[in-house]
Amino acid sequence: MKLTKKSHSCVRLEKDGRTLVLDPGGFSEEDAALGADAVLVTHEHPDHFDEGRLRTALEADPAAEIWTLKSVAERISAAFPGRVHTVGHGDTFTAAGFDVQVHGELHAVIHPDIPRVTNVGYLVDGKLFHPGDALTVPDHPVETLLLPVMAPWNKISEVIDYVREVRPQRAYDVHDALLTDLARPIYDRQIGALGGCEHLRLAPGASARL
Repeated sequence: MKLTKKSHSCVRLEKDGRTLVLDPGGFSEEDAALGADAVLVTHEHPDHFDEGRLRTALEADPAAEIWTLKSVAERISAAFPGRVHTVGHGDTFTAAGFDVQVHGELHAVIHPDIPRVTNVGYLVDGKLFHPGDALTVPDHPVETLLLPVMAPWNKISEVIDYVREVRPQRAYDVHDALLTDLARPIYDRQIGALGGCEHLRLAPGASARL
């Protein structure tokens, strides 16, 4: 599997000539979803779900499909009948040749006064987990964790404890558009020293083989 980091929480996964894109939101590149055979969206917040980016991808490839939760599916399914699939916690499916398991139900708490939206995470091929905006721990070993490293709803101690609880072999930063280059060494040092696994970061556009 080839992992390519896009900006913020978006990643591209490639295997056997097919491409799966996760969370091509408004903080990601305009063409983040273009060329995808399938797209997964974790929740409705605009830094993870951008209707324009999804429309561009689905219009460019009539065979491309989306898997997402109900709140997102309701906003785009009418334009692409039969190509937008609604999923929830416990579901399993195959998208672009990747086997996917769905874990989680709610977005992390931003503030007690802000209602929590639904959020799902995706375990891909039983190896790579993208939790969206939550600290969901799958009931399955994880080799590669896509780690939401910096968000309005978390702090570094929670990020470190999350890595410890999931116990992946490696963790790659995502949800990092709000993290400045000045602060990155602090996060790299603390997570790397205390997380208990290999902590890695890819610049947007960079790739790694898993």
